[in-house]
Amino acid sequence: MTALVSASSSANSLRQPKSSVLPLPLTVVPPNLPRPTRPIQLLSFDLKLITVNLKLLSSMPINTIIVDDEKPAREELAFLLKAFPEINLLGQGKNGLEAVNLIKEHSPDLVFLDVQMPGLDGFGVLKKLVERKLKVPHVVFATAFDQYAVQAFDVNAVDYILKPFDKARIAKAIQRAKREIDTAVSPTERLEQLVSQLAGPKPASQPNKVLVRSQQRMLLVDAEDLIFASIEGGLISVTARDVEGSSNYRTLEELHEALSSDSFWRPHRSYLVNIHHIKEVVPWFKSSFMIKMDDKKQSEIPVSRQQTKRLRELFNL
Repeated sequence: MTALVSASSSANSLRQPKSSVLPLPLTVVPPNLPRPTRPIQLLSFDLKLITVNLKLLSSMPINTIIVDDEKPAREELAFLLKAFPEINLLGQGKNGLEAVNLIKEHSPDLVFLDVQMPGLDGFGVLKKLVERKLKVPHVVFATAFDQYAVQAFDVNAVDYILKPFDKARIAKAIQRAKREIDTAVSPTERLEQLVSQLAGPKPASQPNKVLVRSQQRMLLVDAEDLIFASIEGGLISVTARDVEGSSNYRTLEELHEALSSDSFWRPHRSYLVNIHHIKEVVPWFKSSFMIKMDDKKQSEIPVSRQQTKRLRELFNL
């Protein structure tokens, strides 16, 4: 009997534990009750907001500028870009100075930039943007095949399209630019490296001929037949024995470096002359001089005061 009572007491003690000793049972919040829905609703709202923002980003137009000194090339590229609804063409430029001004005015997302332009070329445009601390857009270079330049593009991960233009290649360039724009990848560092690389010495030797563009033709002129060159508004004009036109060099300094330094001289910052084609030295006011060249127009070129000494040395005045 005593054993039964003890057993019964033990069973009761198990059925009624003291709350002050044992922890609360795990079934205080039954697992089958519905969980709070507010956090899920907030998460769903956030996801919808993110989705909407991504759609807005993907549908935003890519503001674009075309710069090429050849009108047919500009028109062809503009026509091909009409097939891409995301492209918003803001304007077109025909030289490097117009490119810098258009980029400064519109701050475009993307620029299709010709490499070889008279005066300030495509690389010169990038250099000006960096010097002036302007926002550098995403650039797709347009160029005829130039092995040295193409290798530089590949090394620095800079995009380019080759002339004549190919629609599939343009589509690929636009998609790449779009990815970089969406992810806010800045092209500035890569473009600066490209400019630095191309500014270095090229493996090619100095040319014996100069390319002159004249009336839609590209003529090769012997250096000895070049009479003088001048620069105005970033455009280099060349006068030779039988032709007049423009040059692809960016500056007179570059043109001078490519020619024989013994035969060419800078009488003025805006002129480079072949000393063998100087026909006459003309005295001017206040001990200054003009030089008359032997071209058909017998062009007169000023001699700056800083170069008067060199003129006297050349002709023993």
